[in-house]
Formats: sequence, structure tokens, C-alpha cells
Amino acid sequence: MPGNQSSQIIRDVFAWLVVLIFVFPLFWWVLASFKPYTAIFNQVPIYTDFTPTTENYEITIFGKSRITLEGGIGGQTGGASSYYSIPSIVDSMIVAVGSTVLAVFLATLAAYGLSRFAFKAKEHFVFFVLAQRMMPPIAVAIPLFFIFRDIGLRDTHLGLILAHTLINLPLATLLLKSFFDDVPKELDESAMLDGATRLDVFRMVVLPLVKGGIAATAVLCFIFSWTEFLISLQMTTSIRTIPVKITTFVTSTGTEWGMITALGSAALLPSFIFIMLVQRHLVRGLTLGSLKD
Repeated sequence: MPGNQSSQIIRDVFAWLVVLIFVFPLFWWVLASFKPYTAIFNQVPIYTDFTPTTENYEITIFGKSRITLEGGIGGQTGGASSYYSIPSIVDSMIVAVGSTVLAVFLATLAAYGLSRFAFKAKEHFVFFVLAQRMMPPIAVAIPLFFIFRDIGLRDTHLGLILAHTLINLPLATLLLKSFFDDVPKELDESAMLDGATRLDVFRMVVLPLVKGGIAATAVLCFIFSWTEFLISLQMTTSIRTIPVKITTFVTSTGTEWGMITALGSAALLPSFIFIMLVQRHLVRGLTLGSLKD
């Protein structure tokens, strides 16, 4: 018993060390958002050499003009409209939620079909779907630009939602297919013997069992869309998602690290809230393979 207790303590300590290693950059990022511009590059001492300020948040989130606030080096240029970022957060939310819902909806239907129905060259089709995810976004950025421009979808929320959906769809389909494969086909057959249609089986039997997988897929799709930069930069002009907005903080007078970290820290909240909302289903998704047992 003492040996088992010691091993448990060692495992707990090691686990906490791993967590701290991964969380430390996030802590550093959030800490920098409360630093004045002149204190961000100070090295000694690291944590106690500044007076915390909310100026960076007041400018980026509440739209206050930095000219009316106390500023240091690089702190005397730009008004409220230059750094006000709530519209960018709203744009990112619209695109991320829209593309996540559309990608998960289409991928759920496609994944169920690939999991349950046999057809000629099915394995080649699955490999083709996977190959689309291997293609870097830069390879389709320019063709998408001209296609969406010609059909009037460039610089629109709908256009960006469709672009992100196209990129997310292959991975979402293959991921959901693996979850559907974990649900025994005997459940489908039993339900159909009792008079259920294929649609009833999908909607009332299989779908409730893969809620965790759907939640896990939705999290991945949302995070990709929330952080995607290249396609958003190429496809939009007036619409600026958060990654694109952050690039405007690199000015002729220097890089506004305080406001970059403030906007980045604020941008963490929607992702965190979304993950917390689906946490219960997400945990179920990670253990979905146990259904076979």
C-alpha cells in the first residue's frame, strides 16, 4: 500500500508538471496583456516589474482612444477605430459557428453513409477524402478567390463560411466515420427488423450514441475556423476575423504587443465557453470505442 501511494503521488506530480508546461505560454500571454508597453520587454524581474493596467483591453474591446489614455513608447498613435476589435470578434463568431454547424451536418450524413453502405471503390473514395485534407490551404486560396469573386461571395460571411466548411469537411467526415464504425451494425439491423426505417435508425438509434463524437468533431472544426488566417486574409477586405485583425496591429511605429495579447486573450473566451458547453459529450466521445464491448 505505501508503494502504491508513492507511485500515485509521483504520477500526480508528473501530470501537474506536464499541465504547467503546456499552460505556461498561455499564462505568459495573458500576463503580457496587462503590461504597459514599456514593461513587456523588461527581463528582470519578470513578473513584478510593472503595474498592471487594463489599457490594452480598454482600447481593443471597449474602443477607447489611446490618445486619451496614458501611453508609453508607441502609445501615442492610432485612435479608437484603429484598434477596436469587437466587430472582428463578431465576424469570427459568425464564421466559426456557421462553418462548424454546416461542416458537422454534412459530415454526419456522409460519415454514416460511408460507415453503413457498401459501394464500388469505397476504399479509394475514403482515401480521396483523406487526400483533400492533406492538401495545404495555400493550394486552393487563389482558385477560391477567383471563383468566389465571380459568383459574388468574396468578402461575405457566407463565402468565408463555405470556404472553411470545404476545408473542414474531409477531416470531419473521416473522424465521424470512425465514431459510426464503433457503433455495432447489429443495432441498425435490430431496429429495422422492428419496423424502423433507415432514417429512423439514423436519427433515433445511432445518432444519440455518437453525440460525443459529434461534439469532438465540432470542437476541432470550431477551433480551426476560429484560428484560420490564410483563407480569411485572401477572401475578405471589409470583414476581418481575429487573426486578420491582429496583423493590423503591426504598425509603422512598431508592433503593438500589448493590444495583440489583449485581443488574443479575449479571443480565448469563446473557444473556452464552447468547449465547456460540450465537455460532457466530449468526454463520451473519447471513450466511444467501448460500445463494442
